Amino acid sequence: MSYILLILSVLLGAILVFIIKPSTKIVRLLLAFSGSYLLSVTVLHLLPDVYTINSDATIVGVFILIGIILQSVLESFSKGAEHGHIHMHTDGKKFPTLLFVSLCLHAFSEGLPIHYADDNLLWAIIVHKIPIAIVLTTFLLHTNYPKKTIFLFLTFFAFMSPLGILLGDKIPFFTIYTTEITALIIGVFLHISTIILFESTENHKFNLQKFIAILLGVLLTIFTL
Repeated sequence: MSYILLILSVLLGAILVFIIKPSTKIVRLLLAFSGSYLLSVTVLHLLPDVYTINSDATIVGVFILIGIILQSVLESFSKGAEHGHIHMHTDGKKFPTLLFVSLCLHAFSEGLPIHYADDNLLWAIIVHKIPIAIVLTTFLLHTNYPKKTIFLFLTFFAFMSPLGILLGDKIPFFTIYTTEITALIIGVFLHISTIILFESTENHKFNLQKFIAILLGVLLTIFTL
């Protein structure tokens, strides 16, 4: 079921672009909510779990920091697509291979800890994927890429998180080092979610709607503890 939900989240984001074309304001609110939800799940669910499983707090902390650094590196190739801002200009003649690979790696890594976490992480990633799919689809439609290329791009991207779940459960390496990998993904989530919250505010002014979206993300996590 988790596989289907993750794929549908990307599909939903793409369909929304074709049907209603969400405004920038709506996308920013969705990003704020998803970033808040992802951050809350990471802090209230993943962090306590990973420190409970592994008594060596230093090792856990090191892998979290590695995750933050790793995401910073991936972001230099993805141009910020993971947090809803693709800072990239293209004429559509050359396929954005680095963008594609880094996004797929990110999506794959998101799926790795899902099998060992509760449903809150699954839903946080699903909610996170919807605005990302909206931004990605919008970007691709503004290029000169053939529709077939765009469809293949989105389809491949949609299947990467389910692939992460599958391999995370079946490959011995991922099962043996579950704690370390989860800690690394926590670092990735912390980086992405905080960047989303910082960048979704225009001119760093207080925005009541954004504040409510963030608060809802936090409350949703607390009420599902």
